[in-house]
Amino acid sequence: MTLVHTALLSLRRNLMRSILTTLGIIIGISAVIVMFALGEGAQRQVEEKIKSLGTNVLMVRTGPSKSGGAKQAVGDVDKLVISDATAIKNEIPEVLYVGASNDGQTQIVWGNQNWSTSVQGTNTDYIHASNWVISHGEMFTEVDMKSGAKVALIGTTVATALFGDAEFAIGEIVRVNKVPITIIGLLQTKGQDMRGFDQDDTLIMPLTTANRRVLGRSGTNINRVKRLTIAVDKAENMDYATEEIERLLDQRHRVPVGQTSPFDVMNLSAMMSTRAEANRVFSMLLAGVAGVSLLVGGIGVMNIMLVSVTERTREIGLRMAVGAKPKHILIQFLIESVTLCVIGALTGVLLSLLAVVIMQYGLGWEMAISPAIIGISVIGTALIGIGFGFYPAYKAANLDPIEALRYE
Repeated sequence: MTLVHTALLSLRRNLMRSILTTLGIIIGISAVIVMFALGEGAQRQVEEKIKSLGTNVLMVRTGPSKSGGAKQAVGDVDKLVISDATAIKNEIPEVLYVGASNDGQTQIVWGNQNWSTSVQGTNTDYIHASNWVISHGEMFTEVDMKSGAKVALIGTTVATALFGDAEFAIGEIVRVNKVPITIIGLLQTKGQDMRGFDQDDTLIMPLTTANRRVLGRSGTNINRVKRLTIAVDKAENMDYATEEIERLLDQRHRVPVGQTSPFDVMNLSAMMSTRAEANRVFSMLLAGVAGVSLLVGGIGVMNIMLVSVTERTREIGLRMAVGAKPKHILIQFLIESVTLCVIGALTGVLLSLLAVVIMQYGLGWEMAISPAIIGISVIGTALIGIGFGFYPAYKAANLDPIEALRYE
């Protein structure tokens, strides 16, 4: 305890220098924790989006088509039909659900309230394939599909915009493109998708109702759909299911052998996992850059400790002359170095927590602090204090007492 007390007294004698020395550590530790919090927040955001998409999900859309020699955008020409969904589900055992859907933007009116939203015409499998959960009410049935029933489910964004309290939506009649539609279900909140769009800003109705009454499809287009959302039973079957779906669709639409398939089959889970991995690598890169500032702080501590040894050479010689052993001098200077680093680390932790709170609640950024990172950072900083403080401490402990006493 005497050595600790002596070390603390020495640091307090040069209080301003001690504070300035810890600045490098404070900035370094704050940067490391904030960078990891940003990375962890981004990681959790991606995981939530993967969860909202559903596990083992494939999406099938018509690929780019050519018109007058120029390629059009993906999905510009709808070649998929409702019977494709039935065929895929019946003929590929690994497929659990196949959701067929069309969409369009339209105005929804209730009383004197109105809201522009995305209208989705779907089959009954779509809810399961897209990982939607019905929080209130019920899903429309196959009977509703066949009869073109004027019923729908809505997301929480639409429900709140029209009715204020989302739960009041059940049983209400809204007008969608002038067609009266009864709300029979409320979808559980999902949040944004990977493109940043609000998934809860939607209305889902039977595909037949949407095609005939809302989206204005007629003739041969009445059975066409823009996309298929497919849920596969296991992750290991995703690649096989993709190949089988491509083969079956090419066969059903008589695509000649050797010709590029007009259908794109996308693995949404794999896309999001790739994005998650990219975020992880980027976070590690940022943390590495922040770690460099921590290293620079450690070098600053070593520099100041060397200056301290030079300034206190006569004091060290005097202590040795009255019986202090080299190990006592070594331990004292190590304690000073570690104390500087730990004080800097704890101050840095407090500043980083403040920065995270400001970023999360003030700026709306997604942040997540891991207690393990805080612990590792503090312990790591203490080790930096030992590592960078050892040479100055060793130099002080090995001074010749007589030469030290003569030092001017």
